[in-house]
Amino acid sequence: MAVSYMDFTSPNVQFSFDLNQSTFIKKDNRNYINLLSVNELNTLGNASLLDIFLSRGNVIEPHTHQNASEIVYCISGAADVSLINPFTKKLLQYSIKPGQVVNVPQGWWHYEMATVDNTHLLAVFDAPIPQFIGASDMLRLTPPGVFAHTYCLDKAKVQEALAPIKGSVVIGPPANCSRQEAAPPSAASAYSQPTAEVSYPDEQEHIQPFDWHQLMLEQQKRLMQQQQEMFEQKQAQGTPYSDTAVSPQPEEARHGGPARPPVIGNGWDFFGNLF
Repeated sequence: MAVSYMDFTSPNVQFSFDLNQSTFIKKDNRNYINLLSVNELNTLGNASLLDIFLSRGNVIEPHTHQNASEIVYCISGAADVSLINPFTKKLLQYSIKPGQVVNVPQGWWHYEMATVDNTHLLAVFDAPIPQFIGASDMLRLTPPGVFAHTYCLDKAKVQEALAPIKGSVVIGPPANCSRQEAAPPSAASAYSQPTAEVSYPDEQEHIQPFDWHQLMLEQQKRLMQQQQEMFEQKQAQGTPYSDTAVSPQPEEARHGGPARPPVIGNGWDFFGNLF
């Protein structure tokens, strides 16, 4: 929405801007991000965007936007967008091509990787200035001893692993990275569907909750079936069916099993006797 306090008669009102003049981060001529916020265009209101250009294998590092939700739109090329659902403890991975989008809720951990050269993404935010909190800062600024103590790790190995991270990365791998890979990893090669949900490798298997509602329906269905069978038997004998006609019989004889209490209320007492 437009800024309510904006004086649209002012000579300082801005309605257009050249995004090429606002570089947020630049790794090289093929990997860079341009920024448009309320600082560049003062009539934006609660909106902003990042214009992202990536070559194959380059990654917008794992990060969060604590003040905004994000829509990632693929203009050209292709990318894998991954995010962690903090409520289901699931890693979600989506491969997008031109015209496809992924929505990242506010504050969720996520990252994007180009799977082909000349990938162009547009990240749109519902905040006047998107805040970027990258994993590189969290890793390099948190003392290695904290990681070692908290997660029962070898402090020396943690220090060695994190030592190369000297500053904010944003677009990785860093230009001076000496570690060579045969090919960059790709979620698209592992998942055939455009949208795939993947559990953590070390995550415990989720057990589906017991469906009490379904059990109640099955019990009611069996009871109705028993009543129908009793009705048909009485009809065949020429005796009108009624509950009182069979009430003198012991309940075990009528139902072919031990006596059960009636199902009342929410049925929890009834189900407790089944197990």
